[in-house]
Amino acid sequence: MRLKRLLPALMLLSTTPALAEKSPASLKKDPELWVTLGTDTVESVRESFRSVGWEEPTQELVKGEATMFRVRESQLEKLATLMHEKFNRCAGFMTYETRDEAIASLTPAPALATQNLVTYTLDNAATATALMSSMTEANVRSTITLLAGYTTRYYTSTTGVNAVNALRSKWQGFIPAGRTDASVALFTHAAWAQPSVIFTIRGSTLPDEVVVVGGHLDSISSGSTAPGADDNASGIASFTEVIRVAMLRNYRPQRTVKFIGYAAEEVGLRGSKEIAAWHKNNGINVVGVLQLDMTNYKGSSVDAAIITDYTNAAQNTFLRNIITTRAGYTHTNSTCGYACSDHASWTNQGFAASIPHEATVSAGNRYIHTSSDTLTNSGGTANHALKFARIAASYVAELAKGTAQ
Repeated sequence: MRLKRLLPALMLLSTTPALAEKSPASLKKDPELWVTLGTDTVESVRESFRSVGWEEPTQELVKGEATMFRVRESQLEKLATLMHEKFNRCAGFMTYETRDEAIASLTPAPALATQNLVTYTLDNAATATALMSSMTEANVRSTITLLAGYTTRYYTSTTGVNAVNALRSKWQGFIPAGRTDASVALFTHAAWAQPSVIFTIRGSTLPDEVVVVGGHLDSISSGSTAPGADDNASGIASFTEVIRVAMLRNYRPQRTVKFIGYAAEEVGLRGSKEIAAWHKNNGINVVGVLQLDMTNYKGSSVDAAIITDYTNAAQNTFLRNIITTRAGYTHTNSTCGYACSDHASWTNQGFAASIPHEATVSAGNRYIHTSSDTLTNSGGTANHALKFARIAASYVAELAKGTAQ
């Protein structure tokens, strides 16, 4: 997420690994990694590590509101559990393969000049209406059911890989014969098994300007059942319905649209971090990013909560206008802290990102990160997630423009 203005002082506290003694063979299987997280969480992290007999992690660097630790990969799940249970953040930290990369992340990139190409106008009502009118609760629910049917979607698990392949097949099945501007591809990650998956509709007149809609497809547990129906099969299901109706209604965007299911979010936004960096490093002009992470639990009286920290203020205003004018829903503001979802990866690279959440963060789904994160415990339907499908469809119609039949 976008860090607030960072203090100029950079304090080097320690370079000593905060790790229990392990044999060389076990260390090879459990690689050393670096994480950055909110400085407000440091004491809780230390206490959490002590509670399971681990050596207390030592801060390596502190810069403003962010702190860097050295950890082992096996410790990420414990860290993710703490961030959820105590701070309502998922993941609440960002993971890096190298120390230099982690240090560099403590100074996020400035907003990219290419964002000035975007004017936030609401002038494509016919396309937005065409997409929204074809959406159904049953179709959104079917995707939640598909993904939640896997024992776990953990990023290193076989079932986590299988879930991605099933989602890729589902998306591929939406593409009509002869539709050559639409495609599905996996984005592989060298450090773990689970790939990300990207559905692309190439823009008709502005193909080099890209609109991204995404959400994470993994779930948290490596050792027990983790259906992750709300976190985050629901977000994936919401924008999967946008893909379906886009193909059904022959949607032809002016700008290229990418729908992305990110791997390994729960262990430090790892998939989206690599994908956002790839777009930045390859000079891809991403003009806007919408993140959907948890869309089916109605914990607040309003329909959606706009996360205001570490996001883009101008695009947030645009999103509010879409929610009220196009989708006809109510909204409020909320905050969720450092690195609470994949939009942080894009914000850190200088791209404009927003996230509409299912409820205010304090009123979120208490079942997430447990075996009880089921469709039943989100009300048994996908009615709330359908609202976010409509919001995402309107966002795409108004930012990518284009026509639908």
